[in-house]
Amino acid sequence: MSLTDRAIEQIRELIRTGALPPGSKLPPEPELAAQLGLSRNLAREAVKALAVARVLEVRRGDGTYVTSLQPSLLLEGLGGAVELLQGDTVALLDLMEVRRLLEPVATSLAATRITDEQLAEVKRHLDAMRAARDDVEQLNAHDAAFHRAVVAATGNETLLTLLEGISGRTLRARIWRGLVDDQASGRTLAEHEAIFEALSSRDAVLTHAAALMHVNHTEQWLRDHLRNADSLEDGPQVHPVDD
Repeated sequence: MSLTDRAIEQIRELIRTGALPPGSKLPPEPELAAQLGLSRNLAREAVKALAVARVLEVRRGDGTYVTSLQPSLLLEGLGGAVELLQGDTVALLDLMEVRRLLEPVATSLAATRITDEQLAEVKRHLDAMRAARDDVEQLNAHDAAFHRAVVAATGNETLLTLLEGISGRTLRARIWRGLVDDQASGRTLAEHEAIFEALSSRDAVLTHAAALMHVNHTEQWLRDHLRNADSLEDGPQVHPVDD
């Protein structure tokens, strides 16, 4: 472990133990460095790293504070990491597998907790998807909002942040563009309608099945799409002809 990593761990320990609770202000840099037995430079580097990780917030002219430490804040970087994996076929399929494990369970849980107001929000985005027809940008936006509204109904902020992160904006747009080109968007809309109907009935088992079918179909489409793309990149094999 590098000296900077040790400095980061020391500050994290102060936060974990409650010595620096959410919203609290850190001591001035010289005092913090002396308290931790660090050089000022190491303390400064540790603070910078924790600010990037959204654990600390540096306010110019005011000092450094511990953030709210809410899951939505701490896991904010997940979506950015997923965006960097768009060219990695194995990583994309791994992400779809994680989505297949989490999303049906989250949707099933939502069926037991969703309120009438939350259900109305889900329907609003479903109606917007129907109206969008082949408008990829609108389909993508309301698809994301549809799933966010469903998972938000679980009341589990960590689950919501994880699922939003692994879905990825670019990947979602890529899938919708391909579905429209393949004229398969109608089937996908029907899958969203099935999820909504199951949620309306508050049937957790039926909702799980509808969500699982939807994610399975999306995953299969992505696998086929990536396989075809790889085949096109490889191109036809040209063999030399003997004279």
